[in-house]
Order: sequence, then structure tokens, then C-alpha cells
Amino acid sequence: MASQGIPRAPAPIPKGATLRTPIPQGATLRAPTPKGATLRGHIRRAPFPPTPMDNHRPSRHRTLAHGTYHEEGPPSYYDNQDFPATNWDDKSIRQAFIRKVFLVLTLQLSVTLSTVAVFTFVGKVKGFVRENVWTYYVSYAVFFISLIVLSCCGDFRRKHPWNLSILTVSLSYMVGMIASFYDTEAVIMAVGITTTVCFTVVIFSMQTRYDFTSCMGVLLVSMVVLIIFAILCIFIRNRILEIVYASLGALLFTCFLAVDTQLLLGNKQLSLSPEEYVFAALNLYTDIINIFLYILTIIGRAKE
Repeated sequence: MASQGIPRAPAPIPKGATLRTPIPQGATLRAPTPKGATLRGHIRRAPFPPTPMDNHRPSRHRTLAHGTYHEEGPPSYYDNQDFPATNWDDKSIRQAFIRKVFLVLTLQLSVTLSTVAVFTFVGKVKGFVRENVWTYYVSYAVFFISLIVLSCCGDFRRKHPWNLSILTVSLSYMVGMIASFYDTEAVIMAVGITTTVCFTVVIFSMQTRYDFTSCMGVLLVSMVVLIIFAILCIFIRNRILEIVYASLGALLFTCFLAVDTQLLLGNKQLSLSPEEYVFAALNLYTDIINIFLYILTIIGRAKE
């Protein structure tokens, strides 16, 4: 069944913690010097709070709130209440980050859509992938390894973002192969519905005052339940049960898309570091792909 090979999006990473720069012992604070004025005396000044770019600069270790260290790993989330509004809330930094993420996401979706079109409309390609199912498992292995590397290795992700192209190509092949087992009409309908849903969710997440990032724990628990449901569907072959499973999966990843959009915008309780454009694009990309695959499953099973 095509639904058995549906890839899963990476589990959201728990938010990290950051520290403000401490004020040196004996330092004094004073108002900023007016333009054109000179400083007299030898008064020590406290350092300014770190900017988000400094606070999230790639390093081997990151300081936690309790004073210990851990190796640089998954991308950092931070609480917006820990920073003044003049830092990450600066519009120029935010807009540049968002533009970069959506540019990468557009390239990824273009590759995937092109692959799906070839696998759907070219008869020879469709016949080849149907006869050589082993290629799906090879691409799945490449996808899974690249997903783990990009999600867990922060320094590697920032220094070698081109690895995202490996993940994109492998996942595009998987999606195209899954689509080749469905009718052309079902694939076109799934693409149209997915496009409508994603645009609606992204625009709604940008406009609403509701903070979806506060629901991260609920979504993680729901993900575990969905995985158990998927295992159940493997042993119990029932069309209605598979439609229910696909419907719940589409709903869950629609919620993940709303959360990841607000993490990108940075105007809620949790935000992504401005350096994490690769991880932000990866989150949105896998959300959209999962929504498409679940909707395709719903349409395909409903037509049977």
C-alpha cells in the first residue's frame, strides 16, 4: 500500500535556553552619551545585552540556564520574553530570515512538484518505478539519514546547507513513486487541495493572535498516538480505518504547519534562531509533503 511508505516529519525539538550577558562586578550603568559629547573619567560601563546573532552564533557549546554545557546539536528555540524587542524583533532581521526560508522552500517544492509530474504523466517512468519498488527503499534510507544529520547536527547543518538538496531529491523521488500508484485525477486533486490548505494555514498563522507554539506538547503526544494508529493499520486492513488514519494525519500536520510558521515569524512565545533557515525550511517542507501524502491517501481510498 502507498500509505505504508509515507515519511514522517521530524519531531519538534525542545526549546533551548539562553543567558543574558552578566554585568561585571563593580560596573556602573549610565545613560547613553549624547551625540557629539565626550567621555571623561574612567567609569567602567556594563556590556550591552547580546544581539540574537551573537547569542546564536555557531559554537561547539551552548550555555544553559543552570550553568552547564552541552554539545551543539538541534536548532535552538528561545523564549521571546528573554530578549528586548529591539533584538530579534527587528524587522530587517526578521524579514531577511523569512525571505531566505521561503526561497529555499520554493525551490524544494518546485523540485518535488516536477518529480511528481514526471512520475504521474510519463508512462515509461511510471512503469519503471512500479516494477522496481526497491528504489523506493533506497531513497527512503537516503532521506532518513540526511534528515537525522540535518536535524541533529547544528554545526554541520549551518556549514553545509547543500545537504538539504540530498534530502529534497530523495524525498521527491519517494513522493513521486507513491503518486505513481494513484490515478492521475487523484494526484491532481491532492495537489490542488494541499495548495489551498497550506496557503490558508500560513496566512491564518500570520494574522491570528492565537499562539500555536504553546501547543507543542499536545502535538507531540498526538504524534505518538498517530504512530500507534499507523502500526495498527498495518495489521488491520480496512479501507475506512485507513481513511480515518489519513484524515487524522492530515489534521495533525496542518497543526504542525501552523506552529512552524509562527516559529518562523518569531512573534509568539517560541521562535527559531535567525541562523536556522535550513531547519525552518525543512520543517515547513516536510509538513507540506506529509499533508499532500495524507490527502492523496484519503482521495485514493475514497475512490476504491
